[in-house]
Amino acid sequence: MYGSRGAMKRTAVARVSVAMAGAVLLLGACSGGDDDGKDGNGSTAGITQQPKNVDPFWVNPEGNAAAQVAEYEKAGKDAEAGQIRKIAEQPTAEWIGTENPEQEAKGFTEAAQKADRDAVLVLYNIPHRDCGQYSGGGAADGDAYRSFIDSVAKGIGDRPATVILEPDAVLHLVDGCTPDEYHEERYDLLKGAIQKLGALKNTKVYLDAGNAGWGQPDQIFEPLKRAGVDQADGFSVNVSNFYTTEDSIAYGKELSAKVGDKPFVVDTSRNGNGPYTEGDESERWCNPPGRALGEAPTTETADPLVDAYLWVKRPGESDGECKGGPKAGEWWPEYALSLARASKG
Repeated sequence: MYGSRGAMKRTAVARVSVAMAGAVLLLGACSGGDDDGKDGNGSTAGITQQPKNVDPFWVNPEGNAAAQVAEYEKAGKDAEAGQIRKIAEQPTAEWIGTENPEQEAKGFTEAAQKADRDAVLVLYNIPHRDCGQYSGGGAADGDAYRSFIDSVAKGIGDRPATVILEPDAVLHLVDGCTPDEYHEERYDLLKGAIQKLGALKNTKVYLDAGNAGWGQPDQIFEPLKRAGVDQADGFSVNVSNFYTTEDSIAYGKELSAKVGDKPFVVDTSRNGNGPYTEGDESERWCNPPGRALGEAPTTETADPLVDAYLWVKRPGESDGECKGGPKAGEWWPEYALSLARASKG
């Protein structure tokens, strides 16, 4: 644990997908018609895409939130269904699993392309991930990670995708969490991933760059450069965290000025009420109470340096086994309801 380093968060891993999740999703999204209970876009529970001119990203009609809406509606819990619909009808990132990354990347990007939208994907598989904490794990070694990236790239192909690359991976090189002997390999792996994914025709890559509460841009801009941010489309901030959009943009703009004026994206999924400031500082990031959904995903940010607001962390999925939560990445309907009820939308 971090002890006095409590201002730093640990990113929660998304749910572990079954090996053929992408392929199954694709089959569902392509089936359409009235006989299967879905609309022409493959939606369940009436889940539809957002207007493309404001939000070009794909809404997964079969995600956890959509399934929860259908469950509540079947049980006659219309009020609860209406709250969870606030999550289900917004595009959230798909965190690619390790069992069949090519199939998942292919399934998600094909389903998104069919809906005339871009898929948002998160790659979170760097060796020695999360320093062995709630979301510990990752690829067994460098070769396994390179194989993972190759599989994801093959799965994406020429289809449109926005990739958030390795939340916390650079941050943990700076904050003392990742042992020194792994640093050079991690820089090499990140740089290689950016080159591989960036070479794809319609893929944008954003290297994760921490959040407004962990430290100062002066501490991370050189490591970002060593990791290849100059070859990326930009960087991401506030992934799985709760810092306000205003603070996140201020942090991102200060950092951008140090890395060649690179643009960035902000995770606004749960920052509607800002960060939690009570209790043990080392656990404030983990399932904090009283939080709310933030700004809806959009490319209309009114700031030329901010490419998009994204929901990278999937609202309603646990940060870890704290404050009564299930394992990191598991769907937690009670927490999802609390986020939706507290939101301004």
